[in-house]
Amino acid sequence: MEKFIINNNVRMMRFHNGEMTQKDLADAVGVSRQTIVAIEKGKYSPSLELCFKLSIVFNKSIDEIFSIEYKK
Repeated sequence: MEKFIINNNVRMMRFHNGEMTQKDLADAVGVSRQTIVAIEKGKYSPSLELCFKLSIVFNKSIDEIFSIEYKK
């Protein structure tokens, strides 16, 4: 299987959603602020459940928030 990187637009979506803070988003989806920081930095890949929660908060589809970049 090819290696890949999961990219995300979480930080941008926070700002387009009333300049939501990392803490506000963390509280909305039931995780720690540190988890949101790690997701935004690409250091943590969220579970499918968390992806759906983010999708609901932002009112966007999962593929509008996350994308995959394949490495050769």
